Formats: sequence, C-alpha cells, structure tokens
Amino acid sequence: MLDNDSIKELFAQASLSSKDKILTCLAQEPLQPRKVAEIRELAISLGFRAARNLDISKTLSNAKAFTIRTAGGWELTTAGKSRISELTGLLLPPVTTLVVSGLRNQLPTISNDSTRSFAEEAVRAFEAKLYRSAIVLSWVGAVSVLYDHVLKNCLAEFNMEALRRDPKWKTAKTEDDLARMKEHDFLQVLAALSVIGKNVKDELEVCLKLRNGCGHPNSLIVGEYKASAHVETLIQNVFSKL
Repeated sequence: MLDNDSIKELFAQASLSSKDKILTCLAQEPLQPRKVAEIRELAISLGFRAARNLDISKTLSNAKAFTIRTAGGWELTTAGKSRISELTGLLLPPVTTLVVSGLRNQLPTISNDSTRSFAEEAVRAFEAKLYRSAIVLSWVGAVSVLYDHVLKNCLAEFNMEALRRDPKWKTAKTEDDLARMKEHDFLQVLAALSVIGKNVKDELEVCLKLRNGCGHPNSLIVGEYKASAHVETLIQNVFSKL
C-alpha cells in the first residue's frame, strides 16, 4: 500500500501514535507477513527511532481488529488496511482529502461487487496521488453504477430507445451487452429516458472526455484539483444518486 517515502512522511506527523506507526510498517509494499525483528528494523530505518525500545509484539497484540498473527508473521486485517487508508489522508491536500472521504463514504452503498471494486481502487489511486488512474477508475465505477441502474430499472425502455437510434442494436441483457455501446452514446440514451438530466449529461460528457485523455498515451498532465473536480462530479451526480 505504501512506499518508503510515504511511510517517512507519516512518521513525521506529530499526531501519529506509536501503534499507528507500527501498523504503517505492515503496509509497506509489497504487503506480506512480517516478523517483529523485520518491523523494528524497518521502523528505525525510516525514522521511528523509538521503535528500538518498543514492545512491538505487545503493540500489535493490542491492535486487535487491525492485525493478525499468522505462521509467516504479522499482517494487516481488512480493518487494518482501512485504518492505513485513513492515515494516508494526512499526506493529502485538504481538497483531495474531502473528495477521497466522499468517495469512500459511498462504498458501503454500492451493492455490486465489481462496481465497488472499481471505486475502492479509485480511492487507493487518489491516496497514492496517481491522479490519471483515479480519473479512469472512478469513471469506470460510475459507468458501472449506471449500467446496474439500467439493468434493474429500465432495461426494456433502454433497448427500445437504443434500437430506435441504431437498427442494428442487439438487445442487451447483461452489463457486458450494455458495454457494446459507446459510452457517449450510452449517455445520450440515458438522457432520453430521463435517467439523467441534460445538464448532468453535459457534465458527464466532460468527465468522459477527461477519462479518455487519461486512458491513452499522450502528453496530457492532470493534477489534484482537476482529478478532484472530476471525482466530485461523479460522486454528486452518479454515486450518490443512483
């Protein structure tokens, strides 16, 4: 989850407890079981010198929900990984922190496992400051939300409108079938069915254009504010609405 530079930055945060610093060591990439001696050596080498005299086994044992001891050593649980995700917010600019928090808050509301996976990956990309990846993954997650809405609520109407626009359209029954349609055209059909309004469609077209720019090799450069605005649009108009 974290590279050494990110761990050093977290160690420098005055608000970080000894327990959280040790948990952070378990989040070093690649994620794998770690022995106490290895954790201590890593912590000291990255700036947490107090780890030299810290009872690391006791610290990890007391962090019950966040860690588990396996045959190979200590590992983070799912709750532990979530805790690390919260801590990485300390490294993000305020605007990005708010957007990441907003997207993370939507995760429990997403019932489709595949859709939730895309959204979770977008969160992790944001936390790693991989803005192009966050833009692409959040868009894919939002489109998956829209596909799911169509399949559950208006599939017959969708197929009828799609066929009206394209006589060669083959009746869609699954998400993969819907994906045969170009995403720009998909938005037009949704607007025609009033699944989304015209202004929302226009904003999503902007998001789609940015996603296309980030998803192909080119000289486009995007930063945190551009990525944050993109994800905020998707949260407010897709993730929190459908």
